[in-house]
This record gives sequence, C-alpha cells and structure tokens, in this order.
Amino acid sequence: MTRWGIPFKWSAGMALILGLVAGCGKAPATPQAASHVVRSHRSRAKLWRSAGPTPVLPGDVLIADSHANRILLVNPQKQIIWQYPKPGQVSQLHDDDDVFFGPHFDEIITNQEGYNVISILNFRTDKVVWNYGHPGTPGSLPGYLNTPDDAFLYRTSHGDLITVADIKNQRILFINRATKAIVKQYGETGVQAANPPTTFDAPNGDFPAPHGGMLVTQIGANDAVLLNAKGRVEWTVHFPSQFYYPSDANFTPNGDIIVAFYTDPGAVVEMTPQGRVVWQYDVTHGPGMLNHPSLAVMLKNGMVLLNDDYNDRVVVINPHTNQIVWQYGHTGIPGTRPGYLDIPDGLDLLPPGVVPGGKNGTGGHLWSYPGSGL
Repeated sequence: MTRWGIPFKWSAGMALILGLVAGCGKAPATPQAASHVVRSHRSRAKLWRSAGPTPVLPGDVLIADSHANRILLVNPQKQIIWQYPKPGQVSQLHDDDDVFFGPHFDEIITNQEGYNVISILNFRTDKVVWNYGHPGTPGSLPGYLNTPDDAFLYRTSHGDLITVADIKNQRILFINRATKAIVKQYGETGVQAANPPTTFDAPNGDFPAPHGGMLVTQIGANDAVLLNAKGRVEWTVHFPSQFYYPSDANFTPNGDIIVAFYTDPGAVVEMTPQGRVVWQYDVTHGPGMLNHPSLAVMLKNGMVLLNDDYNDRVVVINPHTNQIVWQYGHTGIPGTRPGYLDIPDGLDLLPPGVVPGGKNGTGGHLWSYPGSGL
C-alpha cells in the first residue's frame, strides 16, 4: 500500500480520525499488556498447532502495525501470541507498511515505506538480519529506494531473491539477498507512464502469480497487469471507474483478482481476469464502512481478510452477507494496548500446523503457486 500519488477523498470522518491519530500518544507498555503476550515456546507451539482456527479465520494473522513500528501475530481468539519488538524494547522498524512470511515461515520481510528501507526479521531470534535502502533517505541509485511497497522473499536455485514495488521510482526491483545487487528490473527508473513492462504508472503491488509470474498494480492506471516469468504482459484488468487508488491486487484461491481501494470510504472488489466484477464491498456509512483499506486477501474458506488502515483495525468480511464477522482493533481509535492497533498497513496468514521459526517446508502461503518460490 502507499499513501503516495493520487489525492485522497477527504471527509469530516477522515479529518476526525487523523485528529485522533495526531492527538493520541502511544500507550506505554505495562505489565498487564506484557502478560497478554504468550511467552513460552511450548505455549506458542501449542497455540499454533491447536484447534485455534475457527470457521471464520483458519490461522493466525501477522499484522504490520505501522504507526506503532511493530509486528504482531494474533490468533483467531484475538490473543497476541508473538510480537516484535517485545514490550518495553526499542523497535528497529519505522513505518512497517507490509509484512509477509518468508518461504519457510522462519523469517519475516517488511517494507518500511516512509523510511525507504526493506528489512528481514528472524522470527526465532527476534533480530533484524538484513536491510536494504538508506534509512529516511529516498533515492534511485543502487542501494536506494523511494517509497518501497510489497517486498516479498523468494527462495530460488540461485539463492534468495527479494522483489519490491519501488513506487516513486516507477519500477519493480529484483534484489539478490546475498550481494544486494539489482539482478533484474521492470520499468524505467523515474519514468511514469502506463506501458508495462517498459514503464509503469505508480506500481504499488508486485504479488506472486502462477508459474513464476507477477501481478502488478498500477495506481495511476487503475489496473492490474499480469506479467509472465519472462516479464511479458499476459493480460490487463481495468478496475471499475467509480473506484480509484487500487492497492495490492492479488489472486484469490479460485483464480480471480481481489483488490482494495485506498480511499474513504474504501472498497474491495473481486474480478475475473476477463474484467467481470463478481463481488464488491463498498459500504458508505455505518460500522461497516472502510477507511483507506490497503490489502484484501481471500482465504481458502471464502472469507476476505483485510487491513482497514485508518479505522485502526483488521477485519474479516463474509462476502455472502457483506458483514464483518471478525475484528481486531477498536474502530477509529489508535493504540498499542492489547486489542488496539495504530494504522495497521499489512498482513499475512500463518497456516494451521505451521510453527514459525521451526523447520517448515515451502508452501502453504496464501500466494503459493507453482514456480513462485514461496
């Protein structure tokens, strides 16, 4: 997701929420807050292997709580079962915008969009083990980023590879983890024009696709483009004209495309690759209204999990009823105490039976496709 590019639809509700964000400081860590974090490995493993999944939410949710500079792992019962940093410790993250598990669920990759850095965190040691970018300094030369979005970590026969949508540089980068060299690039640096893969118009999503492909979201073009493993355009889906500012389009389990619209009110749309709308959620008032949602994913059970950024919550929507059936966070009230979030800007799902930091095979990710390396 990105806050860059196209102007928001400002509203009185948005102004009120931003006022709350500006006026409310972070709640200090307390012994009570710390007690809600399950600390022992035995307890954590039991939760990850137990009957914790529910019909609504089949696994634990990894949340990038961006304005709190932290990452949480929350189970379906809304318990924090892991977090970085631990309560009372200083975070090395700044504006962690998105967060995804690595191939073996032993590492977490996060792009710090407003800080222009990508980081990899070792789950077992709670240490940041890799960084790319110059903290707080945007740029386009090797080693620099400018508003990075959706960093993914792949395992390939040639070593680990990181992909990222480098929005303001108008490009998609492929970075060798070991050498930090850019080994491939889509788009021409600094050239904003919707002509993939030669040039892009503000790319803010680079999600894995089947057979080594990539689904790229263009903010300015209001579309999603499927590139094959060789970087050639397979097809383009143009989103409905009544919506704008698409964010992080990705594939559903049935092969459709789901995309959030980073607006107020926000929306979520599911479309076929041929461009037919099969479902949309665009509630314009009341508790179901979204405020700048940035990532929506469809789970295998058909539910839609998404982060509703400026409502300070992560929710699950039942697309059959268009009702919110699960929520973590207090709507429009930022905070860091248990049960609260402060502009959650990214998420991932931990499948049942997988112990992060343990010896896990690749696969099981929401975006595990043949040839994707995840």
